[in-house]
Amino acid sequence: MKKQVNQNFFKIWSPQMSYILGYIAADGCIYKRKNRKNSYTLNITSKDKDNLLKMGKNLSPDCSISIKYNSQGLPYSQIQISNREICGDLISLGILPRKTYNLNFIKVPEEYFSDFVRGFFDGDGTVYIYKVNGTPQIKGGFVSPSLSFITEFNKQLCEAIDIPCKAVHKFHSKNKNLPLYTICFYIDDCEKLANFIYRNNPVLYLSRKRKIFERWKLIKRRDYIKQNYPSKIGWPVKIFFKNLGGLAFKLKIINTQGRRK
Repeated sequence: MKKQVNQNFFKIWSPQMSYILGYIAADGCIYKRKNRKNSYTLNITSKDKDNLLKMGKNLSPDCSISIKYNSQGLPYSQIQISNREICGDLISLGILPRKTYNLNFIKVPEEYFSDFVRGFFDGDGTVYIYKVNGTPQIKGGFVSPSLSFITEFNKQLCEAIDIPCKAVHKFHSKNKNLPLYTICFYIDDCEKLANFIYRNNPVLYLSRKRKIFERWKLIKRRDYIKQNYPSKIGWPVKIFFKNLGGLAFKLKIINTQGRRK
């Protein structure tokens, strides 16, 4: 029996459409079906079955999930939809076959950009809490194999949350000799990122990542002043002094009220 498919889903901008588009830009793909001319299939993969099913139900009420295994033998959930209209609309929006190598920035209306960012974050983003010298810190970030995509994404996102553009760092994945590009957000900027992507009380989001931001709100930390250190906030103090050539410095920290600590 042929599945019912919402063929017009990617024709009209909405919070759900923008979220799923962002997620596909991270963890989805379109591939050409063998022996079928101009026939494509949409594939969306995730470790989070529940969130994947929520996305799939937007595309097809009959959506079902199957399991596939990656190169390390780990199981992943996936949905597949073979529909010419959906795949054609995604290609028009910028999700091209073999997008790993040719993904350019996708133009999203400003009112739906936070939903797109949240989708991309849930697919290829990370957030975690750690400690430096006993003080809790939070770090979030995005990764992409496309330099052109992450560069423009970085520019528009930082402008939207009113912070300076982040540095784009290059590294290679452990499993593949594939260059990846990342941008990172620390403490205050990470909080601004969270406020932006969850600002409209969204329906679609990855709960395990949102819970980390919620946990961060409950953590009490020592007072600190955000300054332009040689690198980023979060470096241990001993490394900070080492990078200054071993010179002896007396560190003075002024709190927001101007009192000397």
